[in-house]
Amino acid sequence: MVLQAINLGILTLLFFVVGMINPKWALFFMKKPTRWLITMITTVCFMFFMTMLAEGHRQKQILEKHQKQKTADAVATVPVPTPESVPVPVPSEKPKAEVKKK
Repeated sequence: MVLQAINLGILTLLFFVVGMINPKWALFFMKKPTRWLITMITTVCFMFFMTMLAEGHRQKQILEKHQKQKTADAVATVPVPTPESVPVPVPSEKPKAEVKKK
């Protein structure tokens, strides 16, 4: 998106310079174009240019952050499970004496 924003910026600058020299060259389809109209169109195009440039840089930063996080997660070691002690129930009563069978 940054590349498209730069292209729009170049075209906007070219449109402005050509329109200030002779407005009929830039706005060939109008009967009486003015420099004021060239200035307004250039202002709107400049706003588009700056918005696209900022959005492109923001998306690039998000992508780089995501890739760094992904590589950091892949490098992180997996914890090895360790045995844990489990409490053993203690009998509360003494075992009864076994009954002898005859």
